Amino acid sequence: MLVYTLFVVGFIFLIKGADLLVEGASSIGKKFNVSSIVIGLTIVSFGTSLPELLVNLIASYKDTPDIGVGNVLGSNIANILLILGISALINPLPITKNTYFIEVPFSLTATLLVGFLANASLFGKSNDYVISQYDGVILLFFFVLFMGYVYIVSKQKKSEFSTEEFKEMAFGKSIGLIVIGIVGLYFGGRWVVDGAIELARGFGMSEAFIGLTIIAIGTSLPELVTSAVAAFKKDTDIAVGNVVGSNIFNLLWILGLSASIKPIPYDVISNSDVFMIIASSTALILAVVVGRRPIISRWEGFFFLVAYFWYITFLIERG
Repeated sequence: MLVYTLFVVGFIFLIKGADLLVEGASSIGKKFNVSSIVIGLTIVSFGTSLPELLVNLIASYKDTPDIGVGNVLGSNIANILLILGISALINPLPITKNTYFIEVPFSLTATLLVGFLANASLFGKSNDYVISQYDGVILLFFFVLFMGYVYIVSKQKKSEFSTEEFKEMAFGKSIGLIVIGIVGLYFGGRWVVDGAIELARGFGMSEAFIGLTIIAIGTSLPELVTSAVAAFKKDTDIAVGNVVGSNIFNLLWILGLSASIKPIPYDVISNSDVFMIIASSTALILAVVVGRRPIISRWEGFFFLVAYFWYITFLIERG
């Protein structure tokens, strides 16, 4: 019973730990006169990806790679179908030209790249399916290219970024928040992974299923809250950009870094999840192209949610 309690508490520690780490690091950044743009692009962007990253690294260390891969793929599917679906029901989501011409296609390309590298065994001597350390370096290379694009866009929209405020606190308090955040992330990640392994064993479910569903949704909660609140406030650029950017981070940064540290065994059954991300990204593009305006309507948001619950049903049947 304790392991299940810690499993739930682990999600709270992960999310709150990342939040405290970002708050403390952002304060130190302001103290040393680092611009809000740079803080937003580095500390905040990386900080919101820490829950997924910690789960992946710990899952890899415990030799349960299905949890880590399932976490990334499941998070990306939940980001598009669940989070954008809910956000569009709250408020129709206009899509900027950069998002549907560059960012969504880039996310789609990243998905295809992960699928290709996992299945091709370009640098392996066997026919085993694995995301090797060399594959991880390739993914990180494309992530650096994406960060270069984000930096250029941020300079063009400097006034929009500079409105975001980061509080400056006493140096000792900032360090304290960073330390507490790191401790929270570490224990949260351990408890979530341990709980997932126990759930899989106790209920006869696969580790991949736990990663694709419970862990994926749990680690996507920050994005869900951010996008839903942004949609409610009609700040729709944030709602959509947050989701698409998170997907790219998950595929290139989290999988790339995890694989470059330790090769990640890949189950061929995960190809159906990769295909689901491709289908979801394509549906997002079609939602923009088919209508009179580049917008995700409430009806399309409803369709996204139906597709997500169909996918969950498919996973249950798959086991």
